Amino acid sequence: QVQLVESGGGLVQAGGSLRLSCVASGRTFSSYVSGWFRQAPGKEREFVAGISRGGGSTSYADSVKGRFTISRDNAKNTVYLQMNSLKPEDTAVYYCAARPGLVVTSFGYDYWGQGTQVTVSS
Repeated sequence: QVQLVESGGGLVQAGGSLRLSCVASGRTFSSYVSGWFRQAPGKEREFVAGISRGGGSTSYADSVKGRFTISRDNAKNTVYLQMNSLKPEDTAVYYCAARPGLVVTSFGYDYWGQGTQVTVSS
């Protein structure tokens, strides 16, 4: 079992930056692929970014490539999402997720945090 707690959300103007953090507790965090997802009002939850257990492999949604960076620090049981050049369409609740395995995917995540709100004003 893995418990995930996100932080770092808030209100930012378009063009600004935020860094989200997700702290994991429970079983060895380095055994899990980690990901960030988001859900905007009236829309389905969507994959944003994922990172392999050791951090050497990452994957991004096309809508955030070049603007967002996912990273992890297994010594701190933490995964990060650095978000730059934010746009109003990035407004959503952002969720951290984890899954056992080796391959970074956009699906199949078993453990979820409760989410943190990100609001980008125009």
